[in-house]
Formats: sequence, C-alpha cells, structure tokens
Amino acid sequence: MKKAILEDRVEMPARERGYDRRIYLTSPLQKEGTVFLPMIQFGIVADRLDYQGCDTLMFTSKQAVVSAEKIDAGWKRLPSIAIGPATAEQIRRLGGKVLYYPEKFYGESLAADVAEIFRRRQVLYLRPREISFDSRSYLEKEGIVLKEQIIYETLCRRYARDQKPGKGAIIVFTSPSTIHCFIENFGWESDYTAVVIGRTTCRHLPKGCRFVVAETPSIDACIDMAKHLMEKPQSY
Repeated sequence: MKKAILEDRVEMPARERGYDRRIYLTSPLQKEGTVFLPMIQFGIVADRLDYQGCDTLMFTSKQAVVSAEKIDAGWKRLPSIAIGPATAEQIRRLGGKVLYYPEKFYGESLAADVAEIFRRRQVLYLRPREISFDSRSYLEKEGIVLKEQIIYETLCRRYARDQKPGKGAIIVFTSPSTIHCFIENFGWESDYTAVVIGRTTCRHLPKGCRFVVAETPSIDACIDMAKHLMEKPQSY
C-alpha cells in the first residue's frame, strides 16, 4: 500500500501514554480488527415499490437493495443499475440482475455509455430520504428523466458521553450520515484522524479535520488504510 498522506498536511502527534490508537468503525457492518461503533440505523418508509411505467431499477447503496428486499422481493424481476461495486455485489447476492454499474457516479465522471443506458430505459431510482449526491437533477441536465421513490431513511444511534473514543483515535466513516451522527454524539477532537470511504463523504468532515481518503470506495479499503496509519504513526 502506498504511503498515506494526510489531506491537511498536519503532523500526527507522537504516541503518548493514554492515547487511544484503536480503529473505530462507524458503519452498521461489524469488521474484525475494529471497535464497533455503529452511528446509523435504518427505517423503512415505504410499504410497496411503485414499478409502474418502469423497466429498470437504480440503486446507489447496499442498504437500498436490502430495503427493497424487505418491502417486495419481486424487485428482482427487473434489471438494475448499481452505483458502485458493493451495491452490485449486494444485488447479485440477493438474486438480482445487474445491468450495469459504474465505479463512480458524480457529475464530473458520469460516463457517456452510462448516460446512454439511462436514455434507453425507464428507470426507477429507489433511494433514501436524504442523499449526498442529487442523481436526478444531474441526469435531468443531461436530458434524462428518471422516477424516484424514497424507501428508507437513515437515523442516528445515541451514545453516552463515556462511550466517546479517546485521544488519538482513528475513526472510519463510510457515509456522510456516519459523520453527522458521530458529531451529534461526540463532537470532534483535534487529535482524531478520520479515514473516509470517498470524496463525497470527506466533504462533510469538520473544517480543519485531519483525514485520509481510502484508495478504493469500500469498508475493507478504509480499514486497511486505518491499520496502515495505526502501525506507522511516525510517517503521518
């Protein structure tokens, strides 16, 4: 793995007695080698999926796929556009068909062939209540219209103050929501280091925060980066 570079170029404090050099994972998915500190939980807000007039589904997260399965397992009858490899994997795991998946889905990186797929399809975007990137508005600028349905929402978990990570902790954030909920619970300490899953997520970090973006947008890549930082604090 290449050497990590902290985005704000602030040197990491030297290891001191009392520093909490553990990795805290804020995702709802527990992973070995981390302290499990899930910041979010999900609630279903739809009682059915409105397929009318649509021949293709679009998912931008694993949780959207899981939520669709809980609402109506018949979603698998339609092919899906999956944003990101983790979403595609979840669709396949539940027996769905992935029509196409781009590695990224941002205004500056939307590939021409993806746009062409949207133009040929009547797409139903199954989404959370709050989103970090407005897919619909961007596609409309490209002359593409898709139907949206909100099927789940993200809620913050609540923690006591004595559950706050200690000085020097490494915090892994896998979505903007995990950042917002962490700040609501614990605030932010200047000696924390954040490892984030992607550029969209890092835009939600506190100003001046020390952070690193994972090399690939996956939880495992975040944890690998966090372990690298933990093992070589002098190289920060």
